[in-house]
Amino acid sequence: MTADIYYDPYDTEIDAAPHELWRRMRDEAPVYRNDRYDFWALSRHADVDAASRNTKTYSSARGTTLELLSGGGASTGMIIFMDPPEHGRLRALVSRAFTPRRIGLLHEQIRQQCVDLLDPYVGSGGFDFVADFGAELPSRVISALLGVPAVDQPRILNIINTMFHIEPGVGMMNDTAINAMFELHAYLTEQLDERRAHPRDDMLTDLVRAEIDEADGTKRRLTDEESANFGVLLVSAGTETVARLLGWASVALAAFPDQRQILVDDPSAIPNGVEELLRYEAPSPAQGRWTTRELTLHGVTIPAESKVLLLTGSAGRDERAFANPDVLDVRRRLESHVSFGLGAHYCLGAPLARLEGRIALEEALRRFPTWEVDHDKAERLHTSTVRGYKKVPITF
Repeated sequence: MTADIYYDPYDTEIDAAPHELWRRMRDEAPVYRNDRYDFWALSRHADVDAASRNTKTYSSARGTTLELLSGGGASTGMIIFMDPPEHGRLRALVSRAFTPRRIGLLHEQIRQQCVDLLDPYVGSGGFDFVADFGAELPSRVISALLGVPAVDQPRILNIINTMFHIEPGVGMMNDTAINAMFELHAYLTEQLDERRAHPRDDMLTDLVRAEIDEADGTKRRLTDEESANFGVLLVSAGTETVARLLGWASVALAAFPDQRQILVDDPSAIPNGVEELLRYEAPSPAQGRWTTRELTLHGVTIPAESKVLLLTGSAGRDERAFANPDVLDVRRRLESHVSFGLGAHYCLGAPLARLEGRIALEEALRRFPTWEVDHDKAERLHTSTVRGYKKVPITF
């Protein structure tokens, strides 16, 4: 019987330990229906993979969170809330600003930031792996990539944290979070004006200068609204997801010390270890979509114009795709995981997230080859689309 299966992305108790529930959903209700919030959910890897690639049926244009979908849809103009072909034209443009050269230039900056953040704790006996390191690092890196002045970076991190403020019953769609997003948008618009007058070698300048190819063959510059929207997305998503990745890394590697020791003894295994950590605990475990047509899957019909959650967090633990999925195996041969999405909406910042994750673990494990997590003092962060820790005190 599936009547006792209840999945709710707003429920913090479910969020604290969802994997057994997700396993039951995969086995007993691969097309799950939640009447309370009027959504469907796909939990198997193959179904999440296929839906992620099918933008014609599973649209992002009305939003990618349950809050946005339930509120009537997104109208932010952000690339993440677009479908092809508009999405493709804008993505091609911002991809040119997100160049391998610019990412490559960040290698030593990322490593130096790790040195600056971690060295003070050598010999200290412990620190907060997320608050003191995991959340600080991506904020600094994204700010440097965009060209945010160092003096403004603490303010930007505070704004980002406020953007993820949660209120019961409404989730992230509350005045506090929305006003923080407006504040970040206004700040970035000011920075774009400044780059127009005084160009620099940074992504904000690239966005000011770049041209987009229109459907009729003409070219145009991005508007300040479009550029600022991209900046808001990059700053918020890039900071939150990497912070959650590093938080999960600190917890999972303490839970599997044999796997941590492999990475200590053989740092060349760290890149694959990052992929395995992303599979094992997806920082963003639920992606919202809107169906454009009726479809039938596993004998269940989902009507047109329905809200569907693609459970990437569940897909990463699907035994149909991964042997012994509840075991962290940093040498696992991964053909594909869905934690960065797939298809048109594959995460634009994935190369940067991988780079940050690799260097962060290299530097952390070099200094702290073993640690224990103080679970009594650890604090979780929960939204309908992000899952992880905001505080992970460790001792060594």
